[in-house]
Amino acid sequence: MEAKTNGCSIDHSLEDVRKKLDAIEPYLPASISQGLPGYMEQERTQDELNHVFHLLKKYDLADDEEQARRNEEFRKLLQHI
Repeated sequence: MEAKTNGCSIDHSLEDVRKKLDAIEPYLPASISQGLPGYMEQERTQDELNHVFHLLKKYDLADDEEQARRNEEFRKLLQHI
C-alpha cells in the first residue's frame, strides 16, 4: 500500500486513527469495528496507519457502494492479524 496516494500529505498518528475509529464506529459493521482495535494494537507502519485513517474518514457519509469497497479493504487488513 502506497502512502499519500489519496492526495493527503499528513501522517496520521495511532491516536488520530483511534479517535477516528471512535467517531465512526457506530457506522461500521460489527466485525470490522470489533477487529480494528486488535489490528491497531500490533505495530503498524505509518503507511498502514494512514491507509486505515483514510478508510475511516467520512465513512458515514459514503454511499453504499463506497462503504462496501472500504469494508472489503478492512476485511483484507483484518485477515492479517
